[in-house]
Amino acid sequence: MSDTIHNYTARYVSLSKGYMGQLVEWPEVITEAKTLEDCRASLRDALAEMIEAYKQLGKEIPLGTAVYETIVARVA
Repeated sequence: MSDTIHNYTARYVSLSKGYMGQLVEWPEVITEAKTLEDCRASLRDALAEMIEAYKQLGKEIPLGTAVYETIVARVA
């Protein structure tokens, strides 16, 4: 069985005590850490664990199918 590669979009939010990371396509994959680099690493680990858990449970793994664009807004 061959592995399939999928791309996920990470969203990071600065918090008072560090950063929160979450996958846009799979919101259940979420983590927090003191630094952005630690948050990135933790999010990768969380993704790997969720993939494994979903496989074991026979659940469908969410794939990246969203379309993203920047919306410009004037704020007075």
